[in-house]
Amino acid sequence: MDSTDAVINLIHLADMPGTSGHSVSVRVLGRFQPGILTGHDFLECEIVIEAEPVNGNFSVTLLPEDLEDWEDVLTTLESGRFAMWLTSGRTPSVKFKPDESGGLWVSVHDGPSSAVTVTVPLFAPPPKWVTEQRDLLAQAREVYPREVVETSPGAYEWRRARNA
Repeated sequence: MDSTDAVINLIHLADMPGTSGHSVSVRVLGRFQPGILTGHDFLECEIVIEAEPVNGNFSVTLLPEDLEDWEDVLTTLESGRFAMWLTSGRTPSVKFKPDESGGLWVSVHDGPSSAVTVTVPLFAPPPKWVTEQRDLLAQAREVYPREVVETSPGAYEWRRARNA
């Protein structure tokens, strides 16, 4: 499988096995417009919620800046504070609310499309869940590295030589 065809998790938050079975994931499906300078580094993704009796998918296109924002959100969450991700209004937004018992409440709000909000309680996330999310982010950046640079407003070029 070519790395540009790899489906990987950017985020995977789930209760430990044997608990609720709830999970929230962001799966990277591929590049938005592979080989086209202005869309190559955008990632086509889906937010997947699994929480009986509700399961849902929300399509989202992530910009390179969204990955940088996710890294900042992880720093906030590591300190046990509330955080929001994807707040531009162009995509569904995600809220993360840690609670005193070590649980995490994750809400996905699809404002741009359906106006639906789904909140998933994760009562028993693994103890090192933030570290696991950092590892997934690093993997996503390795599989889908930034390959385009904006040299001036509206002017783009390949960061390095691409294989044909």
